Amino acid sequence: MEAKQMDLQSQETVRLYNKDSHRKEFEATVISCEEKPIVKGGESGYWIVLDQTAFFPEGGGQPGDVGWLDDKEVADTREKNGIVCHETKEPLEPGRKVKGRLNFEVRFDRMQQHTGEHIISGLVHNLYGYDNVGFHLGDEITTLDFNGELTKEQVQDLELRANRGVFENVPVQVLYPTKDQLKQVNYRSKIEIDGQIRIVSIPGYDICACCAPHVDRSGEIGLIKIIACERHRGGCRMTILCGFRALADYQKKQRSVTEISVALSAKPEKIGEAMLHLKEQQNSTREQLNRLQERYLQQRLEGLGAGERNVCIFEKELDNIAARSFVNSAMEKCEGVCGAFIGTDEDGYHYILGSRTVDLRVFSKALNDKFQGKGGGKPQMVQGSLAGIKEKIQDMIMGA
Repeated sequence: MEAKQMDLQSQETVRLYNKDSHRKEFEATVISCEEKPIVKGGESGYWIVLDQTAFFPEGGGQPGDVGWLDDKEVADTREKNGIVCHETKEPLEPGRKVKGRLNFEVRFDRMQQHTGEHIISGLVHNLYGYDNVGFHLGDEITTLDFNGELTKEQVQDLELRANRGVFENVPVQVLYPTKDQLKQVNYRSKIEIDGQIRIVSIPGYDICACCAPHVDRSGEIGLIKIIACERHRGGCRMTILCGFRALADYQKKQRSVTEISVALSAKPEKIGEAMLHLKEQQNSTREQLNRLQERYLQQRLEGLGAGERNVCIFEKELDNIAARSFVNSAMEKCEGVCGAFIGTDEDGYHYILGSRTVDLRVFSKALNDKFQGKGGGKPQMVQGSLAGIKEKIQDMIMGA
């Protein structure tokens, strides 16, 4: 079947999602089917236009809907020259009757995030006078950019107020005011809009121009969780999770808390104290280890013979300061190259080399070339990393 070219200016699609954002299925007639241009790295496909659709095209910061037209998968929905186009991998013959089915799990998730964003943005605007200057609804997180900074306390208060808005279960209203009525409406909008303005109103929280579908009542949003708020371009960027995403995040973190609680043998509400205690123990153990390392390295230095030219040590773990101290001290006893190598044959080595007689910039270049290493420094001291077998590295050092 040949794909039919469509006259976009002559097609009109009834947008069922404007009347019912929760409609999952519908029947429609295929008006036209156009082969999708293949851009570099893209896949072939078709743009399908219907006489009516419940699929929302990308807009207002919300991605286009996905789902099925009969057995044909709809991978995306876009608006082209005012016409709703459904992207499929296979063509559909114009005039054919089809049954459309949304992937409503995806749609509802996006409505939860988007309506939650409206509540947060409305509160920020009403309380602090900041505008939402950026909004991205991703597959995992939603980010909001504001043209002003918020304190930690303000963010916590916003989260509490937003969830009160959820629990109040207020209606989410869609309004189509006339031009005269619009003059009396104080609404948020990032862009100038020609023609009929679609207003989404959440009484007591937000009123904003928006073309996307939303939940019917705020209670459908579920939990609103602000997981981050950081400085961004003179303002701040906030990351939020709503509804099922917030629940999944809570469950994941609860599993982590439980695992840590078991590992520390501490009640979940006490893991913070337990971690601080563990950190103190680790610091104490590290100090003891450093003292043992110093004593061990001192014994190695005392064991060096007066006539030794080159010396090197290999240790799986060694404090970098202790390794440098050993090399500095060994340089006073040896005439050639002194080195400390930290690591294993399997994982590679970090090294520090010192010498008062050998130009180590030249020597380390040869060493790195032979053992796929990198590094550098001054003629008297260099450091870097390499991969090799201990005995072969040692042979090169001792033969310097």
